Amino acid sequence: MSIQWGIAGSGRISHMIAAEFGAVEDAEVVAVGSRSTERARAFAVEFGIPHAHGSYEALVADPQVDALYIGTPNARHFPLALAAIDAGKAVLVEKSMCCQGEHARQLIRAAAERRVFLMEGMWTRFLPAIRAAHQAVESGRIGQVRTLQGDLFAHRPFDPTDRLFAPELGGGAMLDLGVYVLHFAQDFLGAPCSMQCTGRCYDNGVDADMGLQLRYDDGSFAQLCCSLAGHGPARMVIAGTEGFIEVGPRFHHPSEITVHAPDDGPQVISEPFEGSGYRLELQSVTDAIASGATEHELVPLADSLAVSQTMTEALDRFGYRPHDQLTL
Repeated sequence: MSIQWGIAGSGRISHMIAAEFGAVEDAEVVAVGSRSTERARAFAVEFGIPHAHGSYEALVADPQVDALYIGTPNARHFPLALAAIDAGKAVLVEKSMCCQGEHARQLIRAAAERRVFLMEGMWTRFLPAIRAAHQAVESGRIGQVRTLQGDLFAHRPFDPTDRLFAPELGGGAMLDLGVYVLHFAQDFLGAPCSMQCTGRCYDNGVDADMGLQLRYDDGSFAQLCCSLAGHGPARMVIAGTEGFIEVGPRFHHPSEITVHAPDDGPQVISEPFEGSGYRLELQSVTDAIASGATEHELVPLADSLAVSQTMTEALDRFGYRPHDQLTL
């Protein structure tokens, strides 16, 4: 069974996704949608996609589309995903799922009612190095996990016309970068029971930097940072009672991990991947949809909801409440 995909959005991330679909089995991209007919047609020509729609409404209504990938700015995720779910289509929506935790909950509820697949595009969880880190933790090589420390910095000069700094498009460090560090912590430690945070916002209210300390019911904690205004190593350390694991460089798309265990000292585990790495997620999601699944075990909806709620709580404390658009 071949799953016929539509792509919503014609920006950088959608280009990367479309390029990776060529390596995905039992999947075909049959349509692309954009707010601009010209951009949609150019995208379709570039990737050999048969149908180009000049509106998201037309894309969602396309009867040939079984599943929709949403690669628009953050603020447009919610209405697009909700419309696709209402149309009975499977949905893979880029992270962050929504700008507000309440809307993530609404999407999850709608998908359950319609019995359609929904997943947030946290592609990091599908990479072999992350699976190797899980195996090392689950086998007990570093003992019980007690702390997790990491950062994701991506310095950008402030530009109010850039979607990264635009509140109406869901800009800011948390929704673009913090989602990675929080999902990593959620993946290895679960949902936190309490949070402390500090940070700084630009003059237009969008968050520039954020530091978080999360605590968990078992006494473990995570220290996390994200920033659009600084530089950092983008490294994660999973520390246990008997050793630790370094994930990186670039923990959100690592090709290796280093396990420091008392039994045999540092061990570098190399796990390279082909292409940009998105194809592993796309293949696994395509297979899950074909099997009739409504969510994916590697990115469960409960995790996406917990992360979305944590981000909303943190941003609320700084008075920044990025709004999801409510209509297409």
